[in-house]
Amino acid sequence: MNNYVIIGTGPAGGAAAQTIRSQDTQSRITLIGDEPWGYYSRPGLAYYLTGELPKKGLFPISTAEFQNLNVRILHTRVRAIHPNDHHIENQAGKMLPYDRLLIATGARAARMDIPGIHLQGVMVLDNLTDAQMLLKSARRTRSAVVVGGGITALEIVEGLVSRGVRTHYFLRGDRYWSNVLDETESRIVENRLREEGVHLHYHTELAKIIAKRGQVAGVLTKNNQHIKAKMLAVAIGIRPRLELAVTAGLKTDRGIVVNEYLQTTQPDIFAAGDVAQVYDVLTGKSVVDSLWGPARDQGHAAGLNMMGITTPYIKPIPFNVTRLAGLTTTIIGTVGQGTDEDLIGIARGDSETWRQLPDAIAAQSNFEVNRLRIMVGRNRLIGAIVMGDQTLSQPLHHLITHRIDITPIRASLLRSDIKIGDLIANFWSQHRSTIHATK
Repeated sequence: MNNYVIIGTGPAGGAAAQTIRSQDTQSRITLIGDEPWGYYSRPGLAYYLTGELPKKGLFPISTAEFQNLNVRILHTRVRAIHPNDHHIENQAGKMLPYDRLLIATGARAARMDIPGIHLQGVMVLDNLTDAQMLLKSARRTRSAVVVGGGITALEIVEGLVSRGVRTHYFLRGDRYWSNVLDETESRIVENRLREEGVHLHYHTELAKIIAKRGQVAGVLTKNNQHIKAKMLAVAIGIRPRLELAVTAGLKTDRGIVVNEYLQTTQPDIFAAGDVAQVYDVLTGKSVVDSLWGPARDQGHAAGLNMMGITTPYIKPIPFNVTRLAGLTTTIIGTVGQGTDEDLIGIARGDSETWRQLPDAIAAQSNFEVNRLRIMVGRNRLIGAIVMGDQTLSQPLHHLITHRIDITPIRASLLRSDIKIGDLIANFWSQHRSTIHATK
């Protein structure tokens, strides 16, 4: 009988606990976290901020369900890991032994290094507590400033706008999320934000936060623009929580470095989720992945490996379904130009009529904006962005993930007079028919 200890109650830690218990009904499993809310859906916070999802809807697995798995849950902060003694130390100085340890401490929001960053009224969106603080502040705030160029910043913007807060959104460059979206996609999002009343500020960076009686009263930009606001929300990225690993002497880089079995440089200590820098066997590179789905997959693989069931973690093709300015958007695989000289980006939009597919999942319908962009390699699709109508998102995910040969339609895809949505839909139907015929 083993003693399994998991630090972190997020998707990786929760998946590891469930996996171990599904295979081992006798060993002790202890789940430790300083998150007061336990296990809940971080992606759901966007919908909680807008009021579309009640707080109870954030909890797919309750504390009682974990307890039914016979998992001991400790709400405390871990102060240190002592690898030589196979103990962890909590904030009260109490030692807890382990046979196998998983570090799944996640990541925290990056902070800006500017005067006034610690004032009351400066917000981030790391967790449910932060979301509650944002909502509380929004009830007594008429104007707010949001800084950041990715999904989390946009979640905050939309949450504030839905609560009637006059929102100024600072972008460092000339458009939104330029490292992922093309210019047309960025402008679609920006125009929708303007329609919602958001004030967009391009080429704008914070220089100083203006204080009044210890609270945010406004901001000063580097181009000397002064904006009055009682709230400043910062979403400029995340940083893996590496402190425990560093003091324990584990190898770290951007995250905790692990091999394909999620093992750290200490064979009986594993890491998974946002804190882990995992080895991708397909590319031979180590990467940090901050998506919910991969965190659960890593937690599952880590749980098996902790039990001695050798299971390499195979990093999946990126697949992220999000919402940008109210527009459902699926991002699959590589959507930048990359280094392949034969990689071609093709985009089509509202003039196309995508026919319905029997196994398609339509998250939303009747959009005034529908856009499809695909990245075409030598003989396969490399990536895609689907905005609005999601009919093709699942078929494209399959074609990209399974590296399906698109040679029969590649030349047609490159023609400007072809409706690529319908072309892909037809190709997918034929591909499905072939699969079913061989079964």
